[in-house]
Amino acid sequence: MYDQLVTELIDIVGKDNVLTAMSDRITHSYDATQEKHLPDVVVYAASTEEVSQVVKIANRLKMPLLPRGAGSGFTGGTLPVRGGIVLVLTKMDRIIDIDTENLTAEVEPGVVTAELQRQVEKLGLFYPPDPASKEFSTLGGNVAECAGGPRCVKYGVTKDYVLGLEVVTPTGDIIRTGGRTLKNVVGYDLTKLFVGSEGTLGIATKIILKLLPKPAAKKTMLVQFETIDGAAKSVSAIIGAKIIPTTLEFMDAATINCIRDVCTIPLPENCQAVLIIEVDGDAQLLDKQVEQILAVIKPFGILHTKIAVTDEESEEIWQVRRIVSPSLRKINPDKFNEDIVVPRSKVPDMIRALEKIAADYGVVIVNFGHAGDGNIHVNVMVDMKEHGMEAKIEKVMDEIFGAAVKLRGAISGEHGIGTSKAKYMNMELDIATISYMQRIKAALDPNNILNPGKIFLESYPQPPAAVSIQEPRK
Repeated sequence: MYDQLVTELIDIVGKDNVLTAMSDRITHSYDATQEKHLPDVVVYAASTEEVSQVVKIANRLKMPLLPRGAGSGFTGGTLPVRGGIVLVLTKMDRIIDIDTENLTAEVEPGVVTAELQRQVEKLGLFYPPDPASKEFSTLGGNVAECAGGPRCVKYGVTKDYVLGLEVVTPTGDIIRTGGRTLKNVVGYDLTKLFVGSEGTLGIATKIILKLLPKPAAKKTMLVQFETIDGAAKSVSAIIGAKIIPTTLEFMDAATINCIRDVCTIPLPENCQAVLIIEVDGDAQLLDKQVEQILAVIKPFGILHTKIAVTDEESEEIWQVRRIVSPSLRKINPDKFNEDIVVPRSKVPDMIRALEKIAADYGVVIVNFGHAGDGNIHVNVMVDMKEHGMEAKIEKVMDEIFGAAVKLRGAISGEHGIGTSKAKYMNMELDIATISYMQRIKAALDPNNILNPGKIFLESYPQPPAAVSIQEPRK
């Protein structure tokens, strides 16, 4: 059976694009989580038609099929938890069209996010979503996860820029949703249904994106605070003053402690929180915006403010944020990275809850993220070799997600659910809501072949028995 499957796949995509060697299967068995699951075969597709034919084979054989881009997700969205076919889309990397008159772009899913941004900016245009992984994450993955980033406080997330899609359904059909117009109310909004569905409902093979005019200028500042409360109150005060910065990034005391020795900008011991604030727009208005921001945050315990004058100084400020992740390993070797969301005004309450959880369980929790929209990246730093750590981590995660929901927040803002957060879904959603989502999945994917085992603890309907295939020959 395995040899027959491989032969059929080779007939579609060619021998060089069907990988069965153990080394190739291993390199496609993991993402940014600490989980690994071995696929049976890896396939690289180069066109919508190839994707459709591969999906039809998987659907006929009732075999799991996992669409994959760069594999940079944090929640296990591309993990082949039930084996099967990993379908890689990185060869579909064309920027098909950039329409400077209608401010749209049409791309294939394998286009790297930052590359699209560079190409449209050459034409005086702007694609705002900017996940931290933008230099290697692909737009297909961004669409699947509804990626965000620092700029979403002003500009929104991926779903706000997807006008239309070409999608291969779980049965191999090719459909088109939305279009190139800003207004379109013809039928159900299937575009929004597919965006953020984590590859469980369909595979996007073409994406039509809305673009904006590129802002004329930007100004960046780094503000140091005596307390995290002061930083959080500053965020609320800025928004309350009807000022919407491009970015409002924060770092807590634990984060600052990680980077103090390697940061080129001095961070004194009494600095307990940092905000990185950036504004953009008409150059003549930026100084006025900065003055307004400094005026409204003045009462909240500011220690020092650095305002970038040059592009180099702006880059130096952003480097403070970029060095955080590499510096975390100094604390402990293993990292559990979660992205909870709470209302902006509840950020200090959530930070205090996280500090209590850290103290109660004797673990280090480092927090930073997008304060402008309440999106906190919670990093639990541990050594999994310690006795009982696995059980402890489960309790810590229960406490973290429970605290976020109690504050009327969400268990994920931009990383998705995947496998790692599936068991926490019922903290936020009632059974009726989850059941309705499962019914949509069952209607579109009756054989449950497309990215099974993701989002829901139990899929509906129960997955059919997978085809019996032999272990690939060594």
